Amino acid sequence: MSQSERHGVSRRVLFAGAGAVAGAGLVGRAAADPAPEPAGFGAVRIRPGDPRYESLLRGNNFRFAGRPDEIRVAGSAEQVARAVSDAVRTGRRVAPRSGGHCFENFTADPAVKLLLDLSPMDEVAYDPAMRAFSVQPGATLGQVYRTLFKGWGVTVPGGSCPAVGAGGHFAGGGYGALSRRYGSVVDHLHAVEVVVAEPDGARVVVATREPDDPNHDLWWAHTGGGGGNFGVVTRYWLRTPGATGDPSRLLPASPGEMLECVLAWSWADMTEQAFTTLLRNFGTWHEHNSEPGARANGIYAILLLTHRSSGYFSLAVQIDAGLPGADVLVTEFVAALTAGTGVTPVADLRRRFSWLHKLTWPGTGESGDAETRRYKNKAAYLRRTPTDRQLAAIHRHLTDPAGRPESGMLLIGYGGQVRAVAPGDTAIAQRDVVMKAVYFTAWADEADDAANLTWVREFYRDVYADTGGVPVPGEVDDGSYINYPDVDLVDPAWNTSGVPGRTLYYKDNYPRLRRIKARWDPRGVFGHALGVEPPG
Repeated sequence: MSQSERHGVSRRVLFAGAGAVAGAGLVGRAAADPAPEPAGFGAVRIRPGDPRYESLLRGNNFRFAGRPDEIRVAGSAEQVARAVSDAVRTGRRVAPRSGGHCFENFTADPAVKLLLDLSPMDEVAYDPAMRAFSVQPGATLGQVYRTLFKGWGVTVPGGSCPAVGAGGHFAGGGYGALSRRYGSVVDHLHAVEVVVAEPDGARVVVATREPDDPNHDLWWAHTGGGGGNFGVVTRYWLRTPGATGDPSRLLPASPGEMLECVLAWSWADMTEQAFTTLLRNFGTWHEHNSEPGARANGIYAILLLTHRSSGYFSLAVQIDAGLPGADVLVTEFVAALTAGTGVTPVADLRRRFSWLHKLTWPGTGESGDAETRRYKNKAAYLRRTPTDRQLAAIHRHLTDPAGRPESGMLLIGYGGQVRAVAPGDTAIAQRDVVMKAVYFTAWADEADDAANLTWVREFYRDVYADTGGVPVPGEVDDGSYINYPDVDLVDPAWNTSGVPGRTLYYKDNYPRLRRIKARWDPRGVFGHALGVEPPG
C-alpha cells in the first residue's frame, strides 16, 4: 500500500480531483460533454405546461430557477433577432443562456420573461471570408477544443470545464491552463456578431477589432465586459493579432502531450505555520515568474485548499510536455512551493498523456454533481501574495468546525502573457495580476442554503476585512473577475468599502462600458444584477 493510500488518498481520487480543480474551480464529479443538438434544431417556443418546461428552467446552479413566460430555443442569428424583437415589442425582459454555468441567477431572475436558449447554436468552423475561426455561443469548450485540435491543431487559452458554453465564457474574457503562455481568450478575438435591440425590434451587427470599424466599441465591450449586457452574441471569430498564413497558424498551437503533477498534504500533519508558508511560497513564486515571456509561463498551478474536514488538500500542476525542460520546470516549482514547510506530502504523483484526454486537460469539473449542484462562489484577483493577516484568516476559516468537505478556496496561477496587454486595450482591466482566488462551497439540500452561504460570505469578508469586506484594488488585491459573478459585491451589507461593486469588476474601464451601453442598449433591454448601467 502506498503512502497516499494509507492516508485515504488514492491516485484515482487525486487525478480526478486535479481535473475538477482545473475545470470549474469547485469540488465535484466529472461530467461528460452533452451531445450536440440535432441539425436544424431551433425556433421552438416552450411555455408553462409544456412537459419540457421544468427541465429547461435551471442552469448549472440548482439554487436558481426562474418562471419565464416562455423559453425560446434558437438555432440561428435570425431566430435570435426575432425573439429579441418579440421581447422589445411586448416589453419583456430577455436573457440569453448558452451553457448555463452562471454562478448567479442572471438567466433565472424572476424579471426574465423570455429565456433564450442558445445551446443548438454550437458550430465551430474555419471561416475563410473572415480568415478566422468561427465559434457559436452554444458550443461548449469541449467542442471548441476538440474541433480546433482535430481540424487544425490549434486552440484557444480558455477554461478547463468542457461543459461551459463559449457564449458567456468568451464575453467575460476567458482564461485557463494556457493563459500564462497565450493570454486571455479575448486577446485572440477578431470579431463578434451580436443581435442588438432597436426601438421597434432588433438587428444583427458584426463588430471587429479593426480600429476604423464603426462598430469597434461593440467588439471592445465583448473583450471582458461580460455577457448579457449589450445584446445577444450569436458568433465569435477568433484569430491571433498579427497571425498570417494557413489556418493552422492563426491561433496558438495545441500541445500534443501534457505533464501533470499532483501533490496532497494531510490536514492532520499541517501546522498553521506550514500552511501559511506553503501559500506564501505559492504567491512569491508567481510574483517572480509571471512576466510576459518568462521561462516558467508554461506552468499552470492551482492550490485546492479544501476544508480540514475533507482530510487533505492538494496541488495540481499542468504543463505542455513538449516545452523544453518541462519536467525540470515542474520540479523547480514544487521545490520552491514546499521550501521551509517541514511537511512531507502524502502523495506526489506525475504522469504524461495526450493533451485531449477527456478526463484531464482540458479537464472535467462541474459545480457539484447531479445530486449536489447548489453552490456559492466568490472571487478576487491578486497582484501580490496575500498579507500575513489574510493568510491567517484563510487558515482560520479552513479549519473552522462549521466548514464542510465540499467547501474551501482555490489559489490559481495567472499572469504571464495576460500582462502583455494594456488595461484599456480590452475590457479586462486587471492585467497586472499574478493569481486569482476563488472561495467556494457546494451542497445538496435547500435546507442547508443559509448555513453554507453564511460560511463562505463570512470567510470572504474576513480575508478582506481591511478593505470593507471586498478586494478593493490596491497593492495586493485587484477586484474580481466578471465571469465569477457575485451579487454580494453590490450589496452594502457585504461591501462596506465605499467602492462600487462594478468598479471592483471593471475598474477604470467602467465609464467606457457605460458609454457603449448607452449607444447599443439605451433602454436597458438587456441587464442583470451586475449589469453595465448606462450613464445616468
